[in-house]
Amino acid sequence: MYAATVGGHRYTFDSLATLLGVASPERSGDQLAGCAAHSDAERAAAQRALSEVPLTRFLTEDVVDRDADDVTRLILADHDRAAFAPVSGLSVGGLRDWLLSTCVRPDAAQVLTALAPGLTPEMAAAVSKLMTIGDMIAVSSALRVVTAFRSTIGLPGTLATRLQPNDPTDDPTAVAAETLDGLLMGSGDAVIGVNPASDSPGTVRALLDALDDMRSGAQIPTQTCVLTHITTTIDLMDAGAPVDLAFQSIAGTQAANDGFGVNLAMLDEASAAGAELARGTVGDNMMYFETGQGSALSSGGHLGVGGRPVDQQTLEVRAYGLARHYRPLLLNTVVGFIGPEYLYDGRQIIRAGIEDNFCGRLLGVPMGVDVCYTNHAEAGPDDMSTLLTLLVAARTGYVICVPGTDDIMLGYQSLSFHDVLAARRVAGLRPAPEFEAWLEAVGLMGRDGGILDVGTTGPAITALAHGPMAALAGGSLVG
Repeated sequence: MYAATVGGHRYTFDSLATLLGVASPERSGDQLAGCAAHSDAERAAAQRALSEVPLTRFLTEDVVDRDADDVTRLILADHDRAAFAPVSGLSVGGLRDWLLSTCVRPDAAQVLTALAPGLTPEMAAAVSKLMTIGDMIAVSSALRVVTAFRSTIGLPGTLATRLQPNDPTDDPTAVAAETLDGLLMGSGDAVIGVNPASDSPGTVRALLDALDDMRSGAQIPTQTCVLTHITTTIDLMDAGAPVDLAFQSIAGTQAANDGFGVNLAMLDEASAAGAELARGTVGDNMMYFETGQGSALSSGGHLGVGGRPVDQQTLEVRAYGLARHYRPLLLNTVVGFIGPEYLYDGRQIIRAGIEDNFCGRLLGVPMGVDVCYTNHAEAGPDDMSTLLTLLVAARTGYVICVPGTDDIMLGYQSLSFHDVLAARRVAGLRPAPEFEAWLEAVGLMGRDGGILDVGTTGPAITALAHGPMAALAGGSLVG
């Protein structure tokens, strides 16, 4: 039993799961699940009670029952008690104070990196509930999470991008044109990743072959990915397809992952198969995961110990604990994609994006964010500009970009290639170093880091459009 008094009223909470839910900042998904605070006073009481919970409690009291959930068992098996030792005597509130005092030290990156294996997802989620957006940015900006395959993601002073050239019909010409558009704007250093409209192995194989021919033909130091189900990817790897990254959407409970049709054995198999291919040149991180607050609730996989609903942010961070086990190259939260049932408006989306980035990086996961919203949410472009600016300050590893902010296949709004150009310029950030060297070599970027204008880049456009891009499209993209 947990309790705290606010305004002369004593509030009690019957479990750690209940306490975490009531302590969460307001969001529509928790209200839908029935685990949200009923008033600001109750939320304040829960946050006060949560601040006094010893961190060791999270190792003994399950939020999601370890006897019924393989994600919980994996998280506990991966917990590094030696790494946990420096904060093992603290409460959740004490951890918040420790993080804020540590993040300003000259050796903050090393200290926080060493701590990451000692924190469980529930600890990270709990401390975030006691922090402001500014608090989370301060700590996140001091963290360093670096991964590599053909390009190196997460180095200080860089902001990478996923180039997302989706097409409703999986038309190679459209994919090629969108890819060329993104490359000309300096996008694609994290991955060139296509969400296929069809999950048929033949379609996925055709896109994989075309993307790999384009990448290798233009000698682009990045990785490509077709975001199909992990079982399809495993079969295609066995068939000799040019798979760089093994992708899968994951969630924070076994029940929710069952809803995605995925289990730990599949992820183990994909990780082993990708490692055997050894297609990376500067690193061997080859898993790619996607998550989003509300995914567990949407599949009915959000219940914890005793059938209690667990808040969506805690479940989201548990997905990061699962991902961490596989040493991924990339993980991104599709923060506003699932809809207003889970994050109602721009205010909730912004808070969730900063929480996700902070918690993932605190756990040592290479976080990226799809800064996005659906057209029926109470959000707009200004909210996305605000979130992007905050994420740049928080040093997120990468963001997703689509042509003109409008993904016509998935039917939602994300960032444009121009948005990231502006963000890099304002913040003095650059692409991944291998990709930046390629941009300079083909004449798309000046040595000062600026993307050159169309007149200057004419030869580069012509070479790409008539060469590797034309092979992808089945003909030249320009006259």
